[in-house]
Amino acid sequence: MFDDEDINDKQGVPHAKRVGRELAMQYLFRCDMRRELPDAVTFGIFFDQVKTEHGLKENRLGRKAREYAEKLYLIVALNGEEIDAAIRTRTEHWEMDRISCVDRNIMRVAVAEMLYLDDVPPVVSIDEAVGIARDYSGIEAGNFINGVLNGVKDTLKRDPRGGKEPKGE
Repeated sequence: MFDDEDINDKQGVPHAKRVGRELAMQYLFRCDMRRELPDAVTFGIFFDQVKTEHGLKENRLGRKAREYAEKLYLIVALNGEEIDAAIRTRTEHWEMDRISCVDRNIMRVAVAEMLYLDDVPPVVSIDEAVGIARDYSGIEAGNFINGVLNGVKDTLKRDPRGGKEPKGE
């Protein structure tokens, strides 16, 4: 799942945040399917399984990806109601349980970044979520997620292309 082509930039350097986003989504998906709350113990077990299955090593990429995945799943775990409310507001005709488990958790990760991580531009969160959706769910899911997340982005009081508030506001 995390082959070099998917996680490399133009110079062949892996993106730890991209891997972290995917790990967080996969872990939240697993918790969602098992109807269990995310916690450090089950994340550790999950990560050990994924690390072996996908060849993640005890190197900088592995450490940074794990740290970012932990940060994201904790934000979702601690702020799930607010994150789901932001999604629910933009999916008027869809109940949360009607949205596929994969798509729901991709959006949770992206909304967590948009609402709680000022150093990540919202447009980056959206772009990454759409890419992950296309890899894990399909083109139609990517389009749906793009529309929902753009609606969330439009409610933010910060520059969608940067981490700070827009100029003049």
